[in-house]
Parts: sequence; C-alpha cells; structure tokens
Amino acid sequence: MSTIATALVQALAEHGVTQVWGVVGDALNPVTDAIRTDDRLQWVGVRHEEVAAFAAGAQSQLTGRIGVCMGTVGPGSIHLLNGLYDAKKSHAPVLAICGQVPQEEIGSDFFQEVDNDSLFKDVAVYSRTVTSPAQMPQILEQAVNAAYAESGVAVITLPGDVGSLELPDDTPAARLAPGGVLAAAPEAQVEAAAQALAEGRVTLLVGRGARHARTEVLQLAETLQAPMVLTLKGKEGLEHDNPYQVGQSGLIGNPAAAHAMDDCDVLFLVGTDFPYRDWYPTGKTVVQLDATQAHVGRRVSVQHALVGDSALTLQALLPRLAARRDGDHLERARAAYDSWRERQDSLLDPKHDTKLLGRIRSVFDNPDRRIRPEALAATLDRLAADDAIFTSDTGMSTAWLARFITMRGRRQLLGSYNLGSMANAMPQALGAQALDRGRQVVACCGDGGLMMLLGDLRTAVTYGLPVTLVVFDNGRLGMVKLEQEQGGLPEFGTELDNPDLAAVATAMGLEARRVEDPTELDEAVAWALATDRPVLLDVVTNPDEVAVPPKPTVSQGWGFAIAKTKEAFESA
Repeated sequence: MSTIATALVQALAEHGVTQVWGVVGDALNPVTDAIRTDDRLQWVGVRHEEVAAFAAGAQSQLTGRIGVCMGTVGPGSIHLLNGLYDAKKSHAPVLAICGQVPQEEIGSDFFQEVDNDSLFKDVAVYSRTVTSPAQMPQILEQAVNAAYAESGVAVITLPGDVGSLELPDDTPAARLAPGGVLAAAPEAQVEAAAQALAEGRVTLLVGRGARHARTEVLQLAETLQAPMVLTLKGKEGLEHDNPYQVGQSGLIGNPAAAHAMDDCDVLFLVGTDFPYRDWYPTGKTVVQLDATQAHVGRRVSVQHALVGDSALTLQALLPRLAARRDGDHLERARAAYDSWRERQDSLLDPKHDTKLLGRIRSVFDNPDRRIRPEALAATLDRLAADDAIFTSDTGMSTAWLARFITMRGRRQLLGSYNLGSMANAMPQALGAQALDRGRQVVACCGDGGLMMLLGDLRTAVTYGLPVTLVVFDNGRLGMVKLEQEQGGLPEFGTELDNPDLAAVATAMGLEARRVEDPTELDEAVAWALATDRPVLLDVVTNPDEVAVPPKPTVSQGWGFAIAKTKEAFESA
C-alpha cells in the first residue's frame, strides 16, 4: 500500500526532481521519511526555510524544471515566503510542500496554526490543502502543471494526520502534462512592425526573453545597424562577442546606453519587461516583442506589439527588413560605450590610488586606500571559469557585477533582480552548486546580505557544496547609503559592525581568507576559485565608492554634496 506522502515523493522522483530543500518538522515527517527511502531524491536540510525556497528557485531558473522546497506547520511555512516571492517574480516554477495542524484542529487557533491557503494566496498560482486520499494524484498534477504553465509557485499543504493516509490500490500514478508549443507572432503584427522599423534610428532593448534567440538578435542589430542595450538578465547569452551591445540601462547602467535610447527614433523591446519607467525615453515609436501578452505596454506606451516567441518571431521578421548602410547611430553609441569603459577600467589597477590622479581622487572617496569593489569584480571576471555560475546580492554587489563581470562562454547569472531581496546570493549559489558539484559557482555577496542568513554557511559544509562565496565587505548597506546621500541626507543606519567574516566562516568549517591589501587581490581570488571545498573570501572594500548613475542630475549631485557636508560636520 502506498501513502499520500510516498506517492507524492515517487511522482516527483519519476519527474526528474533530484533534491528537496527544507527544514524537517512533525507534519511533514511522512514526506521526509519517504524521501529517506527513495535513492533518487536527496534531502537538503537547511538552517532557515528562506534558504530552501531561494535554492529551489535557483535550480528552477537554471534547469527550467520544477524546484521543490518544504516548510512545516506555521512558522516553517511562513519562512518560505520571501524565497517563494522571488520565484514568483523571477517566473520560476517551484513547488512548496507545507505542513498544517491535524484536520480536527484546523480553525481552532491551535498551536502554530496558520491559514496556509490565505498565507500563500498572493504568491502562488495554485494552493490547495489535501484532506483525503481521494484527492490524489489530481492535486499534485494540478499543482505542478499550474507551476509550469504560469511559471510560478504552487503550494500543496498536508495536515499532520494526512500524509500517512493510505491510497487505494487502484490509485493511478501522477501524470504531468507536457509543455506547450512555442509560436511566432501573427503575420499581421510582424508586417506592421517591419514597416515601423524601416524608418529612422533604431535602438534595441533586449532582455532575458531573447536569450535563446542570440543568433536572430545579433542579425537584427546588424541589419538595422542598431545599438543593443541589455537588461541585467539579458547579459547571460547576449553580452559576449557582441559588437552591438552598449551595456545596461537603469541605475546600474552607463551613459552610452542611456544616450543610445534617448537618441533613437524607434525603440524595439525584445523579450524584456524592464520595469523602470523613468529610464524609458519619451517621444519614440515603440515596438515590443514578448511571449506574454500581459507584459506588452505596461511599462511604456507601445505602438506596435508582437506577441510570440522571440526567436521564431524574429525569424519571420528579418526577411522583411532591408539592410541599413548608415551606421552612424551605432558607431556613436559604441564610441561612447568604449570611452566609458576606458574610464571605468582605470580604477582596476591595484596601484591606482598610488598614482597622481588616483591619489587626488582617493583623498575624497578612498582615504583609507581600501580595495576598490570595481577591482574585485574585474578580478573575478578575469579569473573565473567560462562556464561559471554567478549569483549576486541585491544592491552594490549587483552594480559592480553588472559593470565588470561579463557573461562570456557558458556563464550563467542569478539574482533577486525582480523582487530585490537581500540575502539571496548565498542560498541561490547553494542551489546551483547542488545541481553540479563540478561546476564553478561564485556568489557575489554583500556583507549585509550574508549576515542575514549566515547560519546556512554550514549547509555548504554539511552537504559538501564547493561554492565560492566572495564578500564585498564594505561595512555598509551600500545602496541605501548612496540613496540617502543622493537625496541630501547624511548616512544613517547603514553602518554594519561586522565581525571578521573569514574567521566566522573558518569556525563554521569553510576554507576562508580575509583580504585587505589591493596587491594581494589577484592571488587571493585565484586561491578561492581553485579551492575544491566551500570557501569564503572576505574582501574589505571601500565603503565610499560611488556608482555614478548613467544620467546624473544636478539635484543628485547637489544632494550628495549636502549629505557629505552634513556627515563631515556631524563627525567633527
């Protein structure tokens, strides 16, 4: 006889799930026991359920397959929420299996009781509580199918007295539906877009939804002689060996990308739902290609919509476009981008602050001669493997990664780029590393983010996950500091009295080193990347480094000056 728990676990294993992430607990004991007896699945017991949800979401984003996490009654399930919201906003199919109090106690305000169906109403595309064996396998099939179909989170809740209930002998095995068929946008849409693209200067804004259409996107840029602005998630697969790309837009972007968008007549959005409305130019003809109809026009007014798969739609569009001979628009954008890169690269020399211009600049922004975060990111870029997986914490870690780490070769990139959560880089790296222990996984961690979920450093040791955790240790919540100062406010509440993070990591069983001298950076990064055990590199970086936005305003500059004046007087 099979129980609800064993049938659920067997179905997931047969579907190809290899790991389940979570914290054990009474209501889910039948499920964890079923995992224990099935060699196809590994239980990864984390120290905090939020880590489980982030790790499962990371695995889903990397494989396109469903990730699975678990949290038991009440607080255990609540702790999953932040990581599940990240999966929702990253469009990652994830299944959360949650515990509940025994059925007879539901609604009685029992110890640890939480209304899971209400709790997960916003985050989940599907949420049901199993109360009878007769509901299986339909609930599992509906949950997983919904997660795939809507690229989101599904939640199955098991009361404490339900998981061990036996299924009738004639209960069929769960059967999960295959994925849908991709299609190009309708011909009328393609023809209208071709006519709009025939006139004027065109700039492309390309995102994650076009990563599988690299060949077509490059041909589009060549045909139209169009500069290509990439979203952060578009870096993967589209940035390397791309003579048309001019970096990112938004706060982490650069002036060349901003100018390329401002200087065009037609803006063509390809596979992106770039959310920052303030960074879209005005007065342009906008063409948008997206597989999801709901994404069209919700950020900027769109004159020509193409609803369909990016690769298939571009294959239909390209024969309708005449090749451009005038490349002035592209050449100006690329020249501006190359000039910006040169200025940025001047900061990467370990001896930068000892040279004349460096000494002058460091008086203002690096008086203690600490390691510049730009140099750390660039060193990681230079020394990491061409198939490395990078994760980054939200904030300044992402800013330095966006500007200095390139997605060449088969490199992949993960971050909380839609939810914007702190503390995501380490748990996502754990999930990625668990998929392939032989592949290099590098987490670009902020010190604030790492400290938030510090306990799960031990998870890397427990399960032999050889992640490389690189901490941009500036003793600050750096992005918040920058936001305060640009608004004319003195820094407040952002300083972190960190311990020696390398010493903490060593105590938790990782290999670890602390780096304070810029001349030691190369050797330390090389050592960390070559270590075949979990390793943490605690790099003390300059807290006053400023990531200048692509279009700095007078008010931002004035606010920064006022804030610095206030800080100087208050510290005197």
